[in-house]
Order: sequence, then structure tokens, then C-alpha cells
Amino acid sequence: MQVTQIGTAFAVSDPTAAGDWFAQRLGFTVLVDLGWYVSTQHPDREELRVDFVRHDHESWPEPRVPVRGAMVALVVADVDAEHARLAAGGVEVLKPLVTEPWGQRRFQAAGPDGLVVELVQPVAPDPEWLAAQGLGV
Repeated sequence: MQVTQIGTAFAVSDPTAAGDWFAQRLGFTVLVDLGWYVSTQHPDREELRVDFVRHDHESWPEPRVPVRGAMVALVVADVDAEHARLAAGGVEVLKPLVTEPWGQRRFQAAGPDGLVVELVQPVAPDPEWLAAQGLGV
């Protein structure tokens, strides 16, 4: 199978509000807003898209429920700056900034309709942790 792009669509109660959340807080652009379907795109790269579908729309499979147990992760250049910016803007931080031994500095924020939005910055992994996992240095 040859994949040329990955698309995501999340079931939400209000796609317009979800698209606006991504636009206002993460800098995405709303490309299409049909009310029941909203497509957003990051202005830096056209393949960075996140879409939303009204959870009770006929195009969505049964059971038609809003987002639960879903997370979208965005790799960013400066996760500390994004954390400060979003927290100052009133975004609820679900998991505070943490540097993980496997090579990520990250935090998680409450997105629209229960979607978890994780912002991640790659950092050098801990050599001791890698060795303990049998991954070598």
C-alpha cells in the first residue's frame, strides 16, 4: 500500500467551534466550514490538516458519539513557549510540561469536545534510560 497523506477527522458536537479552537489557539486556517464538517490546515504545510465532523451527522458511523479517548500530537520547535502561550490564553493544561527519558519534552492540553492535544518537542534521550531498555546508546 502506498500512502500519500494521512487525514484525521474527529467526531465533535460543534465542528465550527472545534475549527475555531484550532485556528485561534494553534494557528490553523479553516479551509472549509459546512457546519457539519470543518477542515483546518496549518499555514506552514498543506499536509498538516485536522478535520472535524458533527458526531451525529449521517456521514459518521454508528454509534454517533463525540470524541472520547483520542489525542492529536503536534511536533513543535519550542514546546516551553507554546505551553506558556496556551496557558496564558486560558487553555486547560491536562498534563504539565515534562521531559521524558525517551527523548520528548511535552504537555497535553484540553482541546475541543474532549480531544487531547499534545504538543511535543524532540530532545536528546537519556542514555541510561536507553541502555535500561536494551536500546543502546
